[in-house]
Amino acid sequence: MATPHICAAPGDFAPAVLMPGDPRRAARIAGQLLDDAVMVTDVRGIQGFTGTHRGKPLSVMASGMGMPSMTIYATELFHYYGVQRLIRVGTCGGISPKVQVGDVIIALGAHTDSNMNQQRIPGINFSAVASFELARAAIDAAADMDEVHIGMVTSHDHFHLPSWDPLRNERLAAHGVLGVEMEAAGLFGAAAEFDAQALAVLTVSDDPNDPSKNMTAEQRETCFQKALGLATAAALS
Repeated sequence: MATPHICAAPGDFAPAVLMPGDPRRAARIAGQLLDDAVMVTDVRGIQGFTGTHRGKPLSVMASGMGMPSMTIYATELFHYYGVQRLIRVGTCGGISPKVQVGDVIIALGAHTDSNMNQQRIPGINFSAVASFELARAAIDAAADMDEVHIGMVTSHDHFHLPSWDPLRNERLAAHGVLGVEMEAAGLFGAAAEFDAQALAVLTVSDDPNDPSKNMTAEQRETCFQKALGLATAAALS
């Protein structure tokens, strides 16, 4: 059945879905990875595609930006379409001195300043973590790769917020946080709710301490092959 945000029919999605934020990136990934790709939804310009990759069913669908958008799509895919695995393939800012622009982060969990997951169980500081099985598959696929980091990220509600503590990223990095983005915590919370699996594999596109190193818009669209390969390995594991 169609939902308010997805017009696909039952069975249109594969058990595993790769989720970039940008609809254009979703179309590009589908064209690159999928054999016999068919667009199964396009509500509000958020396109989803299903086909096969190396003989296995696989879907690609955009999530939009931010935890509210990600949580809407993840909830509907898990609950109404029976999707079992969602892997975010996106970008992040690198806040740890260990990571450089162009590196890849396999996110084991996501701290957040959002209240979305706290609303799930009042009085509990909900821990938003990735699925062990998917993380292990991505890590195994990265065994011979350089510049891949494994650890925590943080998901923020705001992209532009002048009142942010200027030492926040420094404090997060001191506690082992590798990068900052806007969706993973919401995705991990939705997966926990529906007893499903989720992972985020992120390309470091920005350096908050040195904006001159940031990727251009074109680079953001094309420099994610390593992350995509790891995400696909996890999706089809």
